[in-house]
Amino acid sequence: MLVCMRTTIQLNDELLRRAKSWAVEQHCTFTALVENALRAWLDSRAANREGRRVKIPTSGSGGVLAGVDLDCTASLLERMEGRS
Repeated sequence: MLVCMRTTIQLNDELLRRAKSWAVEQHCTFTALVENALRAWLDSRAANREGRRVKIPTSGSGGVLAGVDLDCTASLLERMEGRS
């Protein structure tokens, strides 16, 4: 069962006019145009996020850097902030 939620958004008058005009040219409803545009934007954001890689510095051989005690959060914080 398809459930749709009604909502209200405020759009700039010129943007609304252009969007409605585009919907008419494409033979679709304004609602379909907004849904498709929002879906495409969200999908592109998700695809960009999936492709990101974060480089985590290590000692080169893997494992923990010398002198780092993973059981002591206070010393980890000091090390991360450059105070040790």
